[in-house]
Formats: sequence, structure tokens, C-alpha cells
Amino acid sequence: MKGLIAKIIFAALCVVAWGPAAGADKVVFEASSPLIVAVGEAFRVEFALNARPDDGSFAPPSFEGFDVLAGPAVSEGSSIQIVNGSMTKSVEYTLTYVLMANSAGNFTVAPAAIAVDGETYRTRSLPIEVVDEGVAPGSAGAAPGSSANGEPQSRNPESEARRRLGKDDILLRAAVSRSTVYKGEPLRVTFKLYRRANVAGFQDYKVPSFNGFWAQQLNTDNAPRQRETYNGKIYETSVAWEYLLYPQQAGTLVIEPAELTAVAQVIVPSNRSADPFFGGGHDVYNVPVKVQSPRVNITVKPLPAGAPAGFSGAVGHFTMETKLPTQRLAANSAATYTVKISGTGNLTFVQAPKLTLPGSFEQYNVKTTESINTSAAGISGYRQFEYPFIARADGSFQIEPVVFSYFDPSRMEYATLRSEPLTLDVAPDAGGGGEAVVMQNRGMSKEEVRLLGEDIRFIKLGNARLRTPQQPFLFSKLYWVLLCGILLLFTAAYATLRRRIRESQNVALVRGRRANKVAVQRFRAARKYMEAHDRHAFYEEMLRALWGYVSDKFNIPVANLTKENVREELHRRGVPSDESQRFTALIAQCDEAQYSPAASVQMGDIYADGVDLISRIESIIKR
Repeated sequence: MKGLIAKIIFAALCVVAWGPAAGADKVVFEASSPLIVAVGEAFRVEFALNARPDDGSFAPPSFEGFDVLAGPAVSEGSSIQIVNGSMTKSVEYTLTYVLMANSAGNFTVAPAAIAVDGETYRTRSLPIEVVDEGVAPGSAGAAPGSSANGEPQSRNPESEARRRLGKDDILLRAAVSRSTVYKGEPLRVTFKLYRRANVAGFQDYKVPSFNGFWAQQLNTDNAPRQRETYNGKIYETSVAWEYLLYPQQAGTLVIEPAELTAVAQVIVPSNRSADPFFGGGHDVYNVPVKVQSPRVNITVKPLPAGAPAGFSGAVGHFTMETKLPTQRLAANSAATYTVKISGTGNLTFVQAPKLTLPGSFEQYNVKTTESINTSAAGISGYRQFEYPFIARADGSFQIEPVVFSYFDPSRMEYATLRSEPLTLDVAPDAGGGGEAVVMQNRGMSKEEVRLLGEDIRFIKLGNARLRTPQQPFLFSKLYWVLLCGILLLFTAAYATLRRRIRESQNVALVRGRRANKVAVQRFRAARKYMEAHDRHAFYEEMLRALWGYVSDKFNIPVANLTKENVREELHRRGVPSDESQRFTALIAQCDEAQYSPAASVQMGDIYADGVDLISRIESIIKR
């Protein structure tokens, strides 16, 4: 029971909140239809409304040039969404007509009208091109396996797709708001895409550099799509880019072409048989089409002669407001003279007008603030200039008016704006300060302004303690000596490190240097076996020490270790023949004694001979 009551209350709240939720949306009434149709082909025209209309308020167009086969068919739907306690309601109300054209040509579906809450809304007119080809270009009305004129299709499907796409089905045009302007006068260039085929996407954009212009790109995200007739054909148009241009020099300037590649979708009948249930028999191919806008010449006229003395290049229509300081000041006190220039034109290039102050005034850097809006109509807003100054001497002073001149292209003449003259009375400094020393024709920083009034300091009295200024360590002799020493030390360390890295990467060199160390370790192991009277392990370790030494020292693979190779390598390294014979004889004794009875004294003799022999060979090779 409680659940049922809760549902009833929720439904009642939805009904109560439906009115404000539905009324909050903006009413949109639009019409849609195919761009190109064929003679005798049935097609649909839909009128869509996002609200509930008043009963009997729909007024359809006359549909001149078309036969109405059916309609209007009304479909209506609504949905309610509640997200985080916020409810939104959407309504879809659609009226559909089925039409057919009996003759070729360009026809227009007139606007339809409908009323919502007593207010009337109208659609835009819909231009439609009717072609007499048996089937509209790019449509799927042709029979599978045949071309548009009924001939058998024997081409490659991709070639057929390109053939079906006309050369003028996709165009890129550049439209300018005016072709003759004055220097500094804005013009608008719009790059529009004209298409008579479905376009899946775009790639390889290229926008001109606009040489000779100052360019500002405009936002075209909300630019609507429209239908236009060009060269007797109807296109669907959309804005690709739009720029506001300000010519910076007189003469003939050229807007270079813009480029892009449009991926058109073309339907081509296939040789495959149509599915009896789902239909088919047609393929869709993506055909890249590179389009380019034509060059556009702009004639830029120079500004007329006889410009006023205060003209600095401003072009447009402007007004000037001034905020004057109070007419009474005290000496050594600061004030600000403010000039605000508003209007439409090349505000970005407007410079601060000249403010002439008496010689006893300190004038500082001009502060500029601005608020500029860019739209298709041009640049509008304001630039404000603040002139801070300090009156350094008392008296009565006349401040000349601020003069701002600009060229008005609509009237084709110069205009001059003037501020009111100002008489400024400066009273003596209340602090009793005398006449100030003035530095003329010099702008001052903020830090210097802060120190004004403290520029004359009290002379220090008493015994002065003088000391010799110490030379800073930076760039001294000791600095350069230490720097050179650090650089030399770094160079030496770097060279040593690089040499060790190279040597560590040489496996043969590393083995050769470690041969003696490895042999000594094996001799120590052999001595332990000798002291333990383990004859077999002793002689085995002695053979490892001797063979391993020559293998590592001379980089001889284990497979090539023979007595003859060892004698040849020792002889090549400068070892006397008797020493090489002694080395091979010692290896032979170890081989024989490994499996034959021998006393520990003999093991001691062989151990001593091995250590002595390796030491002599190592000393001979290192010479």
C-alpha cells in the first residue's frame, strides 16, 4: 500500500513539473528532404517540431511542381529524464509527406508554418533538384550489374564509384564580404563547402597564410547548414573556415587558395545477388576528393591624403570618453588622466593619444586596459589609457585637450575627437616642501614613483669608517684557477673512465689480465690438496692452472689447446725454447702422475716448478 501511494505521488509531481520543464526548451521547427531526386522517384519531406503544437495550427506548403502521394503522416513521441533531481522532457512531433516529381528542373518546397502556445514558427524553404537520368546521381536506384543509363556494368567498382561522382559534386569556394576596401578596413572571408554527395569526413586541411593581412579566425561551430543554388545546381553548404581580415598595405592583395580532402560516400550496384529478406545488391565506397578554393584578389585603397596631425592609423567608427582629474591638487601629489576609446574597427592597432602636460609635471608610463570582441561584423569594444602624473610645483596650469583622429570608411573622411580643456590649480605642498626638482621628458618606473619624496636623503654625520672594497670572488684570479683545475680534473676522469669502459668491453684483454690471478688461485687450491695428500685432485688442479693460464693469457680456445700450439705461442711471445719445453714437460708429468703412485715430495717439486715457471713466463711477456 505504501509503495502504491509513493508511485501516485511521484506521478503527480511529474505531471506538475511537466509544464515548466517542457516550456524551458527552445522551440525548433525544421524541414528536411533529399537534395537531389530523379523524375518519377518517390521521396519524403519531413517537418519536425520539438514541442506539442496547437491543434489544427499546421499550415503545409503548396508543393508546387510535385505530386503528393501520401501525407501528412503524424508521429509523436515524448520522453522524461530525471538526473540528480533535475527533470527534462523532450517532445518529437513529425509530419511526413511522400512526393514525386514529374519533370526535371529546380523546385522549391515553400516554408511550412505551425503554432505553439499561440506563437507561429516557420521552416526554411527547401530547394530540390530533379534530374532526368532514370535515377538520381549517387543513389541506389539502378539495377545491380548495370550503370545509370541501363548499360551493363563492366568496370571496377571503385572506378565506377569515381565515375558516378561528378567533378562539381563537391566544391570549396571563398566568399568575401567586399572586394575593395581601404587600408585597415576589415573584410570577412568565408570558405564554404558545397556538396551534392554524402561526405563521411575531411582530411589534409590547408588554410592560406593571408600575406599582407592581419587575420583573426571566427568561431563557426554554430554555423547552420543551408541549401544554395550555384551554376544551376542545388548544393548543401556548410562553413569550413571564416576569417576577419585587416589589410596592412595598399595595392592588390591575394587571398591564396584553401585546400582540403573530402571523403565522399558513393553507392554502387554490386554484382552480388540481393538478399531476399534484407535486400542489398549495393556497395558503398569512400572516394577521396581534393578540392581547392580559387584565388581571390582584394583591392586595397590607400587612405586619403590630408590626415590630421594626431592620426595614428585607426580605421573605423569610434567615440572617446575622458575622465579628468580633480581641478585642485596639492604639490607633489599624484593624479590620473583617463582616456577611453570605444567603437568598431581596428581597435587592436589603436595607440594611446598624446597627452601634453606642463614642464613641472612628472608623467609616467601609460597603463592600457582593453575589452575587445571579435565577430563577423568586425572588432568592437574599447581600449582605455591611464596617464599617471605628479604635479611637482604649485600654481595654475592649463592642460591641453587630448586629440584622437581616425578614418571613417563609411563617410570616406577623417574624424577628430577632442577632450575638454582642463585648468588645474596646484596648491603648495601641505608638508612644507619647497620647490621640487623636475626631470623632464623622462618616464619613470613604479619603483621610482614609490621613492618620490625620498630622493633627497639626510647627509650622514660623524666619523666615517672607510675600508678597502674587497674584490668579489666571481671572475677573480682564484676563480679562474679553480675553474681550470676542475675542468682538467673532469677531463682526466672522463678519459680514464672511457678507457676502462673500452677495456672492459674487450673480453680477450680482460681474460689476459686476469690470467695470472686465476692461476695463482688454482695453485693455492692445488697446495691444499697436496697438504691433504689428495694426489688425484692435486694434479687435476695443477693441469687446470697451467692450461687455464695459457688459454686466458693468449686467448686460445679450449678446443685448440695442444702442446704444439702452446710452444708456438710461447715462442711467438719471446719465451725461450727451453722454458717452453719445460712448460710442456711439466704438463706431461702432471698427466702421468695423476693416475700413477707418487710421493708427496714429488708433488711439492711439481708445485714449485709450476709456480716458478708461470712467474718466469709472466715476467718475460711483460717486458
